[in-house]
Amino acid sequence: MERIKAVILAAGKGTRMKSELPKVIHTALGKPMVEYVIEAALGAGAHKEDICLVVGHKADMVKRTVGDDVQYVLQEEQLGTGHAVRCASDFIGKEGITMVLCGDTPLITGETLKKLVDTHVTEGNAITVLTAVVDDPVGYGRIIKDNWGKFVKIVEQKDATLEEQRVDEINSGMYIFDSAILSKVLDMLTNDNVQGEYYLTDTIEIVKSQGWGEVATMVVSDENEIKGVNSPKQLQEAEEILKARQK
Repeated sequence: MERIKAVILAAGKGTRMKSELPKVIHTALGKPMVEYVIEAALGAGAHKEDICLVVGHKADMVKRTVGDDVQYVLQEEQLGTGHAVRCASDFIGKEGITMVLCGDTPLITGETLKKLVDTHVTEGNAITVLTAVVDDPVGYGRIIKDNWGKFVKIVEQKDATLEEQRVDEINSGMYIFDSAILSKVLDMLTNDNVQGEYYLTDTIEIVKSQGWGEVATMVVSDENEIKGVNSPKQLQEAEEILKARQK
């Protein structure tokens, strides 16, 4: 099996959590959110030393909470998801495949990520995007496909046409990349957009335009798994779901 690495984005402040704690170490059922994501990465076949957290806000507190079993890189300024992943370029290297995960999605499971890895490897994709089909896609990036169901692009809510806004397949923000391709494409990202940020989703367009391989999607079977936690209310909802799973 190919070597599986995981980059977990854990640098955000989480202002809406109304707390001094970095967002990813807020606990759900007594366990820091990011721990659930680390467990899911392990469940998908990554080893602890092949997991890297991109830390920023109160980095030392996150490191103390999570411990020394995983790797860390520091994102000093928050300049977007593409920039966060680029901070981990040395870790990503050229070997195997790299999962990019979010530290604030405690509901993602190892089972789903394992399935994503298998899909990626079996299909021989350059990038595989984990997606969900939802009743209310408002606020999420939409997955645009052609008439044959082949992936075309991801469009953010604010850039989507009315027709695109009706699409109910959304981006989870979780991906698997061929490591060598990811390393190459991260160097090509620019921040030429309204926010002045480096978007990880731009890697997809570059890979497609360079003809470096297939980009495909895998729909998660339980849309709850991709829910990010941005507020105390959402944390409470995530805890309810985790509780129900334990029964």
